[in-house]
Amino acid sequence: MLAERPLDGQKKVVLGPPSPGVSALRGAKPGKNVALASRDNSAGRGYNSGQRAALDACASSIAGRWLTGAPASVDMAAMSVIGGTRGIVHRAARLALDALLPPQCLGCGAAVNESGSLCSACWEAVDFLGLPRCGTCGYPFEYEGSEGALCGACIRSPPAYDHARAVMRYDDASKHLILGFKYGDRTYAAPAFGRWLARAGAELLAGADLLVPVPLHWTRLFYRRYNQATLLAQAAAKASGVPAVVDLLVRRRRTPSQGRLSPAARTRNVRGAFAVRPGRAALVQGRRVVLIDDVLTTGATVEACARTLKKAGAAAVDVLTLARVVRPQP
Repeated sequence: MLAERPLDGQKKVVLGPPSPGVSALRGAKPGKNVALASRDNSAGRGYNSGQRAALDACASSIAGRWLTGAPASVDMAAMSVIGGTRGIVHRAARLALDALLPPQCLGCGAAVNESGSLCSACWEAVDFLGLPRCGTCGYPFEYEGSEGALCGACIRSPPAYDHARAVMRYDDASKHLILGFKYGDRTYAAPAFGRWLARAGAELLAGADLLVPVPLHWTRLFYRRYNQATLLAQAAAKASGVPAVVDLLVRRRRTPSQGRLSPAARTRNVRGAFAVRPGRAALVQGRRVVLIDDVLTTGATVEACARTLKKAGAAAVDVLTLARVVRPQP
């Protein structure tokens, strides 16, 4: 619905390299509901996006190791030549890899121009969020309003965090991307998601000192093998230059899944569930922290984390998520 609106004064925002025919952000028109295909078009091609991403990393590693180990006596001009040659080798390796294993759409697996991007159909189906929105929680507005306008929920009950922003609306189109990343081992999407987060949250990251992922309880981490919020924080840190401290917060008790709980039950469920890791409090004091998570639903989890961080001395706590649920407000 809001995909064609500008983000923070920019005329166009492209959250990932577009495929042929997609030269600018072309989101769904208001009221348009385009379902994202869940098929994997890589079937029958002998590889998938995860294998392609692994080989892409290998190509970068090969280029990064090329011509290393220069002696200390090499002057800056020589080092510049070495750096330029390394870039040429990297590009050549990428071209060779693209010829053998064409990059695939993160959504449906169709061939695209650049690794970590969406095809035109998936791009149009995803509702990327921008202006106009609530100045605090980022809830999308239907119409333009005054700068810094707040939604009814934030006026009635200001959240514990300072600001929240999200890349896209959580709906049928984005659900496939997020659930595949969260539960389906599609961790190869993290670098692309990190770039999307860095662009959607540019105003928050500009003054941030730390990125902190929402933690999992150790038992759930053992079962899942990775925390999707940690992968997002690391990728966003690489894209933005803001350091991530992935072990700053801990989940002190295993809370039941929030999925089927009411907003009030969600708040009770996570009350007192988070703490700053012993010995890490000094990293928080006086710092501007950005919490990273995959989906903002009612805000109960990130608010509990924000209270914990502010109690430990954080100067400000903002929230940046890959998606947010948008429900009609009373």
